Amino acid sequence: MAGGALMAMAAVLALAAAAAVSASTGGGVQRVLSLERAFPVKEEVDLEVIKARDRARHARMLQSFSGGIVDFAVGGTSDPYAVGLYYTKVRMGSPPQEFNVQIDTGSDILWVTCSSCTDCPQNSGLGIPLNFFNAASSSSFSPITCSDSVCTSIVQSASAECSSGSNQCAYSFQYGDGSGTTGSYVSDVLYFDTVLGTSLIANSSAPIVFGCSTSLFGDLTKSDRAVDGIFGFGQHGLSVISQLSSRSITPKVFSHCLKGEGSGGGILVLGEILDPRIVYTPLVPSQAHYNLYLQSIAVNGQMLPIDQGLFTTSGNRGTIIDSGTTLAYLVEGAYDPLVAAITAAVSPSVRPTISKGNQCYLLSTSLSEVFPEVAFNFAGGASMVLRPIDYLVNMGFVEGATMWCVGFFKVPNQGTTILGDLVLKDKIFVYDLVHQRIGWADYDCSLSVNVSITTGKDEYVNAGQLSVSRSSSTREIFRTVHEYYSAPMLHLLMLWVLFL
Repeated sequence: MAGGALMAMAAVLALAAAAAVSASTGGGVQRVLSLERAFPVKEEVDLEVIKARDRARHARMLQSFSGGIVDFAVGGTSDPYAVGLYYTKVRMGSPPQEFNVQIDTGSDILWVTCSSCTDCPQNSGLGIPLNFFNAASSSSFSPITCSDSVCTSIVQSASAECSSGSNQCAYSFQYGDGSGTTGSYVSDVLYFDTVLGTSLIANSSAPIVFGCSTSLFGDLTKSDRAVDGIFGFGQHGLSVISQLSSRSITPKVFSHCLKGEGSGGGILVLGEILDPRIVYTPLVPSQAHYNLYLQSIAVNGQMLPIDQGLFTTSGNRGTIIDSGTTLAYLVEGAYDPLVAAITAAVSPSVRPTISKGNQCYLLSTSLSEVFPEVAFNFAGGASMVLRPIDYLVNMGFVEGATMWCVGFFKVPNQGTTILGDLVLKDKIFVYDLVHQRIGWADYDCSLSVNVSITTGKDEYVNAGQLSVSRSSSTREIFRTVHEYYSAPMLHLLMLWVLFL
């Protein structure tokens, strides 16, 4: 039987070779091509290396990176007295120009400052260089005009405006802190590293629409924490995650793990981080932000007497998670019971005090020894358990003791509860936009993570080691083959299997 399979396979290859020779012969002159092995004969090569090489070839051939993940380096910390934000690098234009942009899940659009920007900082207190996008030096740059279909769709959603005088698709963004930016939408090439498999990173690129800012106002004009722009990871169709996933370059899911201790940093991928401890809760549908169904808050396992209606999403009310916010904000009807419960739970050695209107505590021992755990309970049975370090901020030394202040700030009951970096740090967060859910798990963000590179999760990349898991299921193996191999190659492979 094996001999018959080999003969059949040889016949198929012979026919293919004959067709190739026939097609390459012209004018009576036979063209002969010399071939060399991709891998040395006597050198052992892991099967996964070969598979990864094939996937790269097929991605180039099919002009897509189906199932690939995009990995971004992360800088910054949640410490409000150091950096107070997280940022990453993006490269755009031809030749590439590099920019440091803040990671922001509370907005939608990627924008960077342009060379014509007024009131823009010239240097940054974060110790990073500030750059300005120079459209004139990019051969792949193109403006988005008022007649462009992209602009038409944005104008309908009130995210842009058009001036008949300039014929440019313009925007004006204002953030919750009163800062903002104005400019126009443009298109250019975004460069990124796509992880396709074992130790294989493809240098990839795709044209995207982004904002070219010509004016800043508010805190964005200050140099102390200045960056080159903001990388919005919202759900809008013009967010980078939406643009890339619509072309099957990345899955419509992204993940981050923001390191809170030490020098900060962390992990940001366009892909799904996998961890068995991750719990998921549904997103509130049809919202501009990542709104969740917060149901209750507990201190040391005891539910607080809070009206659940205060968390209901309606108008400006609700509960959102936002990586662009440094601290956390809680509506008054929940803030007061929470602070009262924390104060009642601490040991007598802790001295409560008020500093600049905030509830603080003076102590000389470890936080974990004297402060309780706080749990935010969401729909679907998902709880976000906060350690003391996740809701307290170190304010330095006072009267020979360390002063820790509650990192939650009170907002009116008609306002929005916002969970910022103080709460999000040291956790995996997965934003699954396909299934409209968000998941999280406690994690040491200095470690590598497993990231799914296929929708079926039969393969994953271990970021840092870039190892790919093997599936023992024949069905899973064929699912992988179907995703990565072109139709003619699949046909030959299936012929070979049928002959065995």
